[in-house]
Amino acid sequence: MQFVRVKRGEQIVRGYKEGEILVLENGEKVHESEAHFLAPVEPTKIIAMHLNFPSRIEAFGIKDPRWPSYFMKPLSSLAGHRAEVARPRNTQYLNYEGEIALVIGKKAKGVSREEAWDYIAGYSPVIDYGLHDFRTSDAGSMLRVKGQDGFCPMGPTLIPAHEVDPHNITVRTYVNGKVAQEGNTGTFKFSFDYIIADLSRLITLEPGDVILTGTPANSRPVQPGDVVEVEIEGYPRLTTTVVESEVDFADFGAQPEDSDNARNTAFEIE
Repeated sequence: MQFVRVKRGEQIVRGYKEGEILVLENGEKVHESEAHFLAPVEPTKIIAMHLNFPSRIEAFGIKDPRWPSYFMKPLSSLAGHRAEVARPRNTQYLNYEGEIALVIGKKAKGVSREEAWDYIAGYSPVIDYGLHDFRTSDAGSMLRVKGQDGFCPMGPTLIPAHEVDPHNITVRTYVNGKVAQEGNTGTFKFSFDYIIADLSRLITLEPGDVILTGTPANSRPVQPGDVVEVEIEGYPRLTTTVVESEVDFADFGAQPEDSDNARNTAFEIE
């Protein structure tokens, strides 16, 4: 049973997916094509990993990391299935990163690796969008690059942890219908249990919290009109469409920049 959250008028309603029908807790049954999907969970925080798939590590020519590196995305970056993702006019390097979102099921603090599996509610496709035109000015913080509104589409469903083998989950990214990225959790540098144990040493993880667990190689810039989809094999795809937006960057603060740093990251150049 895959869980969903949808908007019905002014209300947010939970439910589950049964074939092409969403069965909602308010008694309604809605065809999925007519649903306004929200992210399937309501986290208190979104934590993302930099590198986990060996293909991505190799693409950047980086020595195997000794431990994970993390950053956080604001809650306002969260979006749902069929969301439009805005690339500001006069920017160039809006990249997709298809990933598996790990969702925490119960409060976790100081959890061991052996215990960690009991703290996973489930998994969901997610796209960690990044606007690398701000790569230099962010100086590693990732707020401008990865934290903009709508830069974390997730869904359409939450897949319960017991339904899948966590050591054999395949994630794929499609751009305009063609496979752009593919990876399997069996190759992870840092497995789900390691990630939860590592984070919970210092950070209390709450039910619904989302951890983005890394992307495979071949993240690339996309253009307005492109359709980017991510799937966990055997489950529904998350679909997003890139659109162009008007942003007044004014005459103060960091500005988008076509830098070597931006290009090298956007095209995975060592």
